Amino acid sequence: MESVIDIRHLRKSFGAHEVLKDIDFSVGKGEVACIIGSSGSGKSTLLRCINLLETPDAGEILFHGKNVLSGDVSLGNYHARVGMVFQQFNLFNNMTVLKNCMVGQMKVLKRPAEESRENALKYLQRVGMEPFLNAKPRQLSGGQKQRVAIARALAMDPEVLLFDEPTSALDPEMVGEVLAVMQSLAESGLTMLVVTHEMGFARNVASKVVFMDEGVIAAQGTPREVLESPENPRLREFLGSVL
Repeated sequence: MESVIDIRHLRKSFGAHEVLKDIDFSVGKGEVACIIGSSGSGKSTLLRCINLLETPDAGEILFHGKNVLSGDVSLGNYHARVGMVFQQFNLFNNMTVLKNCMVGQMKVLKRPAEESRENALKYLQRVGMEPFLNAKPRQLSGGQKQRVAIARALAMDPEVLLFDEPTSALDPEMVGEVLAVMQSLAESGLTMLVVTHEMGFARNVASKVVFMDEGVIAAQGTPREVLESPENPRLREFLGSVL
C-alpha cells in the first residue's frame, strides 16, 4: 500500500509538559486510521501537528515522502490536499451553507464562482444538506452543521481528511447521521485520519486503530487486534471504561 502520510519521531511540548513523545506511524492510501485514547493523551495535538495548526518541536511529517516541515514543500498545496473537520464545525456564521462551501474553493484554489458553486452543490447533496443551501449556520442543528463542515472540506478535493472528534459536540441522536456520512466517505476510498470516542465506528469502519496513552502510541493494529484482543493493560483499562 502506498503511504500518504508518515509521522517520524514527532515531539511536541507546551512549556514543561511533553504532549507528544516520539510518535511514529503511517497512513496508507485509502486507509481509515482511528486514533483513540483518554482525554489528554495527545490525540488532538497530534492531528493539529499533522495539519500544522501546531508546530512540532522535533520529527518529520512526510506527505508522499516529502517532509512538510523542511521548508521545501508548498504549505498552501499541502493544506489544500489535507483537509480538516473540527469538533466545533468552524463555519462562517454570516454566510449561507452554500457560500460556506464555496469561499475556500474561490480564495484558496482560485476556482471560478460557477465551478465552485457546482462543486459545493455536489458535496452538499452527498451529505444530505442540499435542502438547506440558503440557511445560515444558526438555523441548523449540530449534526447538520457538521455535515456542512464535511461538505466544505470535501469541496476542496482533499486527498486526506482529518477529523478531530467530529461527533463529540453533538447530541446523541445526531451522532449517527454524521457517522453515516463518514462511513460512506470511507467506502468511497478517501484516506481518513479520525480522532474519535466512537468505538463502534472504529471497529466497523477503520482499517487501523491507534491507541494513544500519555503522549505515546501504546498500541496499534487492525480493529480486531486493538479492540477485541488487547494485550496492553492500559488499553484494556481504557476499553473497559468506554465500552
